[in-house]
Amino acid sequence: MTDRCLLALDQGTSSSRALVFAPDGEIKALAQREFEQFYPRPGWVEHDPEEIWQSTLDVAQEALSRAGLKAEELAGIGISNQRETTVVWERSTGRPIHRAIVWQDRRTTNRCNALRAEGLEEGIRRRSGLLLDPYFSATKLEWLLDHVPDARQRAGRGELAFGTVDTWLLWRLTGGRVHATDASNASRTLLWDLNEQAWSPELLKRFRIPEEVLPEVRDSSGHFGDSDPDLFGAAVPIAGVAGDQQAALFGQACVTSGQSKSTYGTGCFAMTHTGTTPVWSDNRLLTTVATRINGEITYAVEGSIFVAGAAVKWLRDRLGIIPDAATTEACARRTEGDTGGVYLVPAFTGLGAPWWDSEARGLFCGMTLDTGVDELVTATLQSVALQTRDLVDAMAADGARPEVLRIDGGMVVNDWLCQLLADVLEMPVERPEITETTALGAAYLAGLATGVYRDLDELEQRWRLQRRFDPAMPRERHRQLLDGWKEAVRRAR
Repeated sequence: MTDRCLLALDQGTSSSRALVFAPDGEIKALAQREFEQFYPRPGWVEHDPEEIWQSTLDVAQEALSRAGLKAEELAGIGISNQRETTVVWERSTGRPIHRAIVWQDRRTTNRCNALRAEGLEEGIRRRSGLLLDPYFSATKLEWLLDHVPDARQRAGRGELAFGTVDTWLLWRLTGGRVHATDASNASRTLLWDLNEQAWSPELLKRFRIPEEVLPEVRDSSGHFGDSDPDLFGAAVPIAGVAGDQQAALFGQACVTSGQSKSTYGTGCFAMTHTGTTPVWSDNRLLTTVATRINGEITYAVEGSIFVAGAAVKWLRDRLGIIPDAATTEACARRTEGDTGGVYLVPAFTGLGAPWWDSEARGLFCGMTLDTGVDELVTATLQSVALQTRDLVDAMAADGARPEVLRIDGGMVVNDWLCQLLADVLEMPVERPEITETTALGAAYLAGLATGVYRDLDELEQRWRLQRRFDPAMPRERHRQLLDGWKEAVRRAR
């Protein structure tokens, strides 16, 4: 093991973050910057790709400065990214042809419905492991090629490049020398054949995507290229790339079949590792690549919730009823978990797994004249746990029910929420010492490729428990909470 550090770039939906990790996992420095969200129409969500890039570069430089390190002292860079978000740019100039279409965006709902009405979903699922939903990249890319003038013709001539955010960052970090992604991100596009481990000619044809725009697909851990020396003062190997949820799974040391994690950030994403064999869900979960290392693919089954922390952000920024996210725990403790029958179904951009209902919309229900801010905030936190229960139930029906759930993400600093998760899920919930597992996973992938770490066994041994939460909710209260939730979801749909 070397004593050189690792730089993790964690490019998320609402902010760009950079963390410098020592080889033992200690965080030596962290920098974060929020960036603008664009909502041009109801259900549409966009980002400025240039702002994504500039904020990522800024926090990377800031984190290095805070750590007191020079680029030469880094072993490598790892990237984790918001998945499915779609960027198209000119190869000659690097200029994006349109704002990025974010994974939350629902503008292609009608297109997905039309394909579903043709009876195509099952065949697409059996190839890609995914469902026909606007969440994924294929219909977003198709929309861009159809709606930006001359884009489809230019794409066919090889003048344009497509990528998810990892690909966009790789392109910019390497000065346009590398157009690539990893298998975990490729598996989220609806264009990747899980069985063949290649871009699917059939899916490309179905979504009218010219092969010329696609990136090369590589292992999640390996040498992608070197950063431009002008960015950090010296070239640094970019040696790890994974979608944010796969990176979190890896950072939680869930590297063998049966291990599970759930990440609570903008959305909530629960994943169970299924080893080298894909599990094809019968309960509308997703089959996805976990990682590809040394050419070996491992898989996971995943449930995706579109809104978790984003609902707290909505309370803060749109309703203005809380000053910050940290306030939510005090609100919930004042109610002692009793909302007076109030529920929030946070279907602001539709419902994800296991419903996949793009037409559902957000709903507060059960309010009376006694309902106050504390009850609304508590109901918002409860919605996160109750949505997770829906995912775990679907996993159980597929034969992949976790016995223990490892949790991470910004929301899990809230002890009240962690205990509620254990209560609602009726299983132990474990919070690690390092909750920055998305960035840590990216660092681990880069560290494996650069000799900082020997193998997966070493990474498993590095995982440390900070606190375990065991179920304690009375059964009658548990039943009432779940029954009320099912009725609230029915109303939202």
